[in-house]
Amino acid sequence: MNQLIKNVQVYNTFTQSFEKKNVYIQEDKFYYICDDEPLESQEVIDGQGKYMIPGLIDIHMHIESSMTVPGEFSKAVLPHGVTTVVADPHEIANVFGIRGIETMISNDTTLDIFYGIPSSVPSTNEHLETTGGKIDVDDVKQLLENPRILCLGEVMNFKDLVGGQDTLINQIIQACHEKRWQLPIEGHCPKITGLDLARYIYQGVDADHTQQTPESIVEKIKNGMFLEIQRKSMNADTIRTLVEHQFYEYFALVTDDVMADQLEQGHLNLLVKLAYDLGMPIEKAIYCATYTPARRMHMIDRGCIAPGKIADFILLDDLYSFSIDSVYKKGQCVYHQTKQIEIQEQQSHFPQEFYHSLYARQAKNEDFMIPSSKKEVLCHVMEVQPHSTFTKHLQMKLPVKDGYVDYQSAGLCLLTIFERYQKNGHITHALVKNTLQTKGAVATSWAHDHHNIMILGNSIEDMVIAQHQLLQQQGGYLVVQNQKIQANTVLNIGGIVSDQPLKELAQDLRQVRKAMEDLGYVHDNVIMSLSTLSLPVSPELKVTDYGMLDTYHQIIVPLMEESYENVD
Repeated sequence: MNQLIKNVQVYNTFTQSFEKKNVYIQEDKFYYICDDEPLESQEVIDGQGKYMIPGLIDIHMHIESSMTVPGEFSKAVLPHGVTTVVADPHEIANVFGIRGIETMISNDTTLDIFYGIPSSVPSTNEHLETTGGKIDVDDVKQLLENPRILCLGEVMNFKDLVGGQDTLINQIIQACHEKRWQLPIEGHCPKITGLDLARYIYQGVDADHTQQTPESIVEKIKNGMFLEIQRKSMNADTIRTLVEHQFYEYFALVTDDVMADQLEQGHLNLLVKLAYDLGMPIEKAIYCATYTPARRMHMIDRGCIAPGKIADFILLDDLYSFSIDSVYKKGQCVYHQTKQIEIQEQQSHFPQEFYHSLYARQAKNEDFMIPSSKKEVLCHVMEVQPHSTFTKHLQMKLPVKDGYVDYQSAGLCLLTIFERYQKNGHITHALVKNTLQTKGAVATSWAHDHHNIMILGNSIEDMVIAQHQLLQQQGGYLVVQNQKIQANTVLNIGGIVSDQPLKELAQDLRQVRKAMEDLGYVHDNVIMSLSTLSLPVSPELKVTDYGMLDTYHQIIVPLMEESYENVD
C-alpha cells in the first residue's frame, strides 16, 4: 500500500529542525520526502500542518517493572508514541532463568520489542542472594543466536567486573565480544568515579543509566560513556549541563521502570516534554528520544524520517506540549485521539508452572520477633531516602522488652525476607527507618532483583496475615492494617507479572500505593522505594535472604552488634 501524508511539518533528524513537506510511504517504509506531490498514492492523509516526528525509542526499560505482559504493555505505550523498546528481562530471569527470557521473547506484539541479555543474574552472586534462575556463559551464547537480542543488559556487579578476567561477568562479556564484537554492553554504576570508573569502562562497559549529577554526567561522557537519562536524573541542573556542553550525541532519554498505574499517564513522551520544560530545546529532546537511542543499539532501520526507514511516526497537534494527535506503526495508524482504534495483540502466553512459583512455609508470629538476652542492643539500620532508591547505613541503640528487640518504640519497621525457591528456606531481617508511621504491614514478591518474599511492617499480626495472603495468591503487592487487607494487587505470573488487563491492574496498584501512603510511607514512589530495599547493587545498605548487605563492599552486615555492651 502506498500512502501520502501531506501538509506536515516534518522533523529532519540531520538538521534537527522542521520543514513543511509531503511524505510518501511505500508498504511499511518511508519512500520520499518532498515539497510537492509528484507520485500517485492509494491513500492521502492531510496532516493539516501538524508536526511529524519519528516514533519514540526507549532502549533501557523493563517490561516486568510495569507488572504486565508484553501484549498489554504494547497496547499501553503505542498511544504514547513509543514504537520501539529494548527490554532487559532480568526480573523474570531472576525467577525462571533463561526459560523466562525465552518466554518473554516468544510473545509477539505490534510494538517492536527487542531485548538485552540479563548480564547479572543474580545481581551479585549465589553466596549473597538466592534466585530462582541464573544466567551463565552458555545461556548467553544461546541467546546471542536470537536476532531480537541487541545488547548485553546492565552490568551491575562492580566488584566482580574489576575482580579479574575469570569472573563470570567478564566471561560473559568475552563471549559477547567473540560472537558479536559490536554488541553494546550496558552498565549500572551509581556513584562510581575516578579510577574506579576507568576500571569499569576498561572492562568494556560503556553506558550507564543510573542516577546522575552534573558532575557525573561530565565525567562519564568525557570518559567515553553513553548515558541513558531517566526521570530521576532529570532536573534543572542536569539538563543545563547536557545543554551547555552540547552533549546531545552522547545520551538518550529512557524510562527504566514505569509502574502500571503510572503507565496510563504516559511513558517516554513525558520525558521528552519534561526535558523541554527544564530547558532543553524540543528539537534536541526529540533527537535524544529517537535517533541517538537507535544509533546506540545499531538499529539503522529506524529513528528518523528518511527513505528506506521504517515508517514509525507521530503526528503532534502542538510541539511544545507534545500533544499527540495520532501514532503510526509501520505506516498503519495505531492511535488517534478522536477515533477508536483497537490495537489487536495476541494473548500473551506463559507456561503453567509460571503461575505457581512461591514456595515458603506460612509465617508465624515469632518469625517477626527478634530475641535478645540484653537490655539494649546496637543495631544496623537502613534509612530510606524520600527522593531516591538509595538508603543510608545507620547504627541505633534499641531497647529490649520482654526478651525481644523493641524496634516499634523507636519508630522503626521490620523488613523480613522469606526465601521462596525451595533452595535453603532462609528467613532474614533488617530494620528500616522512614517507612510506615502507622501500624500495619506491606507484603510483596516484587523485590528487586531476587524477588523473594518481602514483608515490611510494625504490626506482627498484620505481617503474618500479609505473608499468608501473598502465598495464597502466589504473588503480588498488598497492604494490611488492623488485620484486614486494605489493598491488593495480584501478580500471578512468577510473583512479578499479572495477566489481567492493564486498566484493572493499574487500578489495583493505585489502591496499594494510596494504602501505603495512608500508613505514613513518604516517598516520591513508595512502591519502587520498597521494592528496591532488596536491590543489593544499590547504595548503601540493602537486604537479601542472606541478610543486610553493605553494597559497596559486598559483605553481610549483622542485624545487631554482639560485642556491644549495655550502658546502664
